[in-house]
Amino acid sequence: MIETGEFDFENRIVAPQVIKEDDQDLDYSLRPKTLAEYIGQDKVKENMSIYIEAAKRRGEALDHVLLYGPPGLGKTTLSNIIAHELGVNIRVTSGPAIEKTGDLAALLTSLQAGDVLFIDEIHRLSHAIEEVLYPALEDFAIDFMVGNGPAARSIRIDLPRFTLIGATTRSGQLSAPLRDRFGIIQRLELYSPQDLAEIIKRSAVILGVAIDNEAAEEMATRSRGTPRIANRFLKRVRDYADVMGNGRITKDIAKIALDRMEVDNLGLDSLDKRMLTMIIKGYNGGPVGLETLASAIGEESVTLEDVCEPYLMQLGFLARTPRGRCATELAYKHLGIIKPDNGGQTTLF
Repeated sequence: MIETGEFDFENRIVAPQVIKEDDQDLDYSLRPKTLAEYIGQDKVKENMSIYIEAAKRRGEALDHVLLYGPPGLGKTTLSNIIAHELGVNIRVTSGPAIEKTGDLAALLTSLQAGDVLFIDEIHRLSHAIEEVLYPALEDFAIDFMVGNGPAARSIRIDLPRFTLIGATTRSGQLSAPLRDRFGIIQRLELYSPQDLAEIIKRSAVILGVAIDNEAAEEMATRSRGTPRIANRFLKRVRDYADVMGNGRITKDIAKIALDRMEVDNLGLDSLDKRMLTMIIKGYNGGPVGLETLASAIGEESVTLEDVCEPYLMQLGFLARTPRGRCATELAYKHLGIIKPDNGGQTTLF
């Protein structure tokens, strides 16, 4: 049977979300400052460069922008680049942080003409906040009710023309009225290993770390298409290079470090492999219900659904059916397990 136990999600090396190790001033120095420095997302860069240049030539504020896609792909970084390219200030907040309409009003009234307001996880804005935001986006004004009862009256405050940049990992949870108010909608895709290798080499130069091309490629192939994970690998592999080598990151050092961190050649960690192995060996490849699977390996079902499933499905290792989750032939091959012809007991090579 598979061992159960609590998994350290706060420090999961392949987590696309920000973890404690990323919460350092050094992390922000790795962020590119201009579109020219921004590696990957070529279609998004081409479109945004046109929109930014057109807005600058007309002397207008850029239209409101919605950036969506999986976490860790650079939505916050791109928002800062847009503000930098426009030559304006940026105010940064998040959906959960705006709890009252007064909080939003304070943010909006502090903006100057052309400024950028960046709201991360914008799908988590409350309905009441959204209602105040609608006229601000369309008419550049906000309405307030003053007083109570028959004496209540509405006051309108005019706002300077500004640009709202919203970022979300779950665009489907955005309400239709809010989505329709964005003039520019861009999806960020997972990065190719080639682009990730370039990002790793760029970050290595900033960190003052010598790295071989083969080492950068090795880390890139295990980074799950996510720059945040690639930079995290670089920082941790650097530690191995300092202790086990002469400070230079070679392919051998990178492989040793990532293997010790239990990240395989496709970026799967111990939790991913525990999930797949339980489906294959515990339930003959599936189908198995998510709740049953979560209980079997001792994890929360929402964790498996949000943390593991997206990447496993992208690789073609996992299939979701009306009856439950199934492991595919690719998963059997990757784990080195023979798939039985008649649904009998599976065996390891």
